[in-house]
Amino acid sequence: MRPLRYSLNVTLDGCYDHRAGIPDEETHRHATESLAAADALLFGRVTYQLMESAWREPGRTGVLADWMAPWTMPFARTVHAARKFVVSGTLAQVDWNAELLRGDLGLAVQKLKQQPGRGLFVGGVKLAQALTELGLIDEYEFIVHPRLAGHGPTLFAGLSKHVDLKLVSRLEFKSGAVALRYEPKR
Repeated sequence: MRPLRYSLNVTLDGCYDHRAGIPDEETHRHATESLAAADALLFGRVTYQLMESAWREPGRTGVLADWMAPWTMPFARTVHAARKFVVSGTLAQVDWNAELLRGDLGLAVQKLKQQPGRGLFVGGVKLAQALTELGLIDEYEFIVHPRLAGHGPTLFAGLSKHVDLKLVSRLEFKSGAVALRYEPKR
């Protein structure tokens, strides 16, 4: 069974707004390696559309957008090339190497996990919370940025029950960000 890994950038105060983090070459390299270690990416509609609007063209054309630093290109290429599954009840179709997942979320993700391979990667917030409720995430990674955002929604607000985690690795970046990787205690 291939594992389902979750990763998200957060500030010290738990904000997950993608504009609140401190992007740099080292954390982008880490994210690129994490994505490349998966057979496919699993996104909800919001994350899929956000990623597509930011990373589709640069990954395909190799041309930097005006907001991109050159060191973001490996990430763009990796996201662009990855197989993607999108959970959405509102999108009629997807492209960008993506396929819609319909029906029962738990059954659909279990079926994906049962296929052979290195693993699946999930990002975003709402989908991750639903998968946590179903007990389907095998690994959580939080890249904690040394910033207090003072705004924004926090992770897992409204989770129906506690999920106890065991720290399995810690990676410190020069920026002061720390990648903390956990597995659920079972």
